[in-house]
Amino acid sequence: MTGKRKGKTASAGKDLVLDRVFVHDFVLDVEIGVYTHEKGVTQRVRFSVDIDVLPATLNLNDDINRALDYDHIIGGIKSIVARGHINLVETLAEDVANLCLDHPRTARVTVKIEKLDKEPGAVGVEIVRVNQGARR
Repeated sequence: MTGKRKGKTASAGKDLVLDRVFVHDFVLDVEIGVYTHEKGVTQRVRFSVDIDVLPATLNLNDDINRALDYDHIIGGIKSIVARGHINLVETLAEDVANLCLDHPRTARVTVKIEKLDKEPGAVGVEIVRVNQGARR
């Protein structure tokens, strides 16, 4: 025994083995909120994203272009925020989830978004979305 376990693939009721790519505790200044005092100002928002991906059936050959790159996720979040004011944290979470679900190997994504300046501590939303059409 070498200490390594071989992963299983989905078949007839067996558990599906997934890999995970994540971005945790990524903080940006975001124009967000529905209230008048939240318009035209930014608030600190923390993003945590966990993406469960199907293992690559093709060899990645140590090539970033064949992987789900977390820098792509960070850049996507920055692009979403750069569009301008967002009223709802839920809308922001859906946009980030959709960005992640666009990758063909994404099976499931969990997006947690927290407004850090609203109250003492953090308030926010966490959503989970599943991609029924994920491909290897």
